[in-house]
Amino acid sequence: MKAWIQRVSEAGVSIDGERVAQIGRGYLVLLGVTHSDGEKEADYIAERICVVRLFEDESGKMNLSLEDVRGEVIVVSQFTLYADTSRGRRPGFSDAAPGPVAEPLYERVVARLRERLGAGRVGTGRFGADMKVALVNDGPVSVEIKD
Repeated sequence: MKAWIQRVSEAGVSIDGERVAQIGRGYLVLLGVTHSDGEKEADYIAERICVVRLFEDESGKMNLSLEDVRGEVIVVSQFTLYADTSRGRRPGFSDAAPGPVAEPLYERVVARLRERLGAGRVGTGRFGADMKVALVNDGPVSVEIKD
């Protein structure tokens, strides 16, 4: 499992012109699932999203977590995080788990985040939908977390 975390001052997700999620200060998380992932990996990723310290403290050091700043998060499923671009000109996606495997693990990550942060602070896209994601990357700060 991979999570690409972008620290944002604001972010939103729209589907068919309808805004389905909107946050202020926090993280936009793009989440990819591979075949070997399970509940253990989902729980690990959710924990890391909560505790990774990407916000600056009063000294200007990235020393504060999402929990510390009471930030918000949007989680968007993104199978393309497992793109293989090593050959040819078109990426292969065979390392990405199929929807019936990936969706329950995506939902588990979201559920764990809602348990820990509060449901009102966690938004989502819609699994498998064509989404429009808008964000203001703060910093910019972007990091990858892998299980």
